Amino acid sequence: MKISLDLLCHDVVELCREVGLFIKMEEHKVVQADVETKSKNSLVSYVDKTAEEKLVKDLALFLPEAGFIAEEGTSDKVGDVYNWIIDPLDGTTNFLHGVPTYSVSVALKQNDKIVLGVVYEVNRDECFYAWEGSNAFLNGDTIKVSSTSKLADSLIATGFPYYDYKHLDNYFELLKELAKNTRGVRRIGSAAVDLVYMACGRFDAFFEYSLHAWDVAAGAFIAQQAGAAIEDFKGGDNWLFGKEIVAVNPSLKNEFTRLLQAKLK
Repeated sequence: MKISLDLLCHDVVELCREVGLFIKMEEHKVVQADVETKSKNSLVSYVDKTAEEKLVKDLALFLPEAGFIAEEGTSDKVGDVYNWIIDPLDGTTNFLHGVPTYSVSVALKQNDKIVLGVVYEVNRDECFYAWEGSNAFLNGDTIKVSSTSKLADSLIATGFPYYDYKHLDNYFELLKELAKNTRGVRRIGSAAVDLVYMACGRFDAFFEYSLHAWDVAAGAFIAQQAGAAIEDFKGGDNWLFGKEIVAVNPSLKNEFTRLLQAKLK
């Protein structure tokens, strides 16, 4: 069955806004007893689970044949062609600590490629989205990556692993170089937000490792549609399931990736 990605994307945008409203309303209701530890420093509450249940329920109505790759495991259905990749609350630790940056992230994978992505940053009421063949958008306006061409003029985003520390020494060596040679490095706490901020030119590059598909699928696709180069640390294309990602504007790509690859051998 042929689907209309533009119409589907707008339905997903409205759904993400609805789920984001639920998350925002619950922000000050969560108490410590509601918080579970899935693994070291990986937290979840009823808010994540309820948000994902609503996403799965409505997305199944939008595209009944699709399966799900979802952080909280609400559905184990696997689609033959289409699979939704969902992070119902990217930035759970921020949410639980009252730090106002977290998002709803939904992507659609057709066979081996992403064809639709939506990231809704709840606190700023900013919805980023794109579908295959489209521009990237923020609340209806077209967005593009920055044209910054020098590392010295760039602002870089990253994140820190919360359980996999094998690259940490080299990672901090890279951060040292970036601190000396850029306008700064930011760590927001939501990879989906980092990627869409890169897509609209707020950041010039983003890199992180120890990530899952639901952390990056929608944001990376939106960044690609906005003109970003998306790679793994070795310059390959194993960024969706390979647990490492680089997103950078094309004008900065050679200088940035040369430094990154030199430090993260």
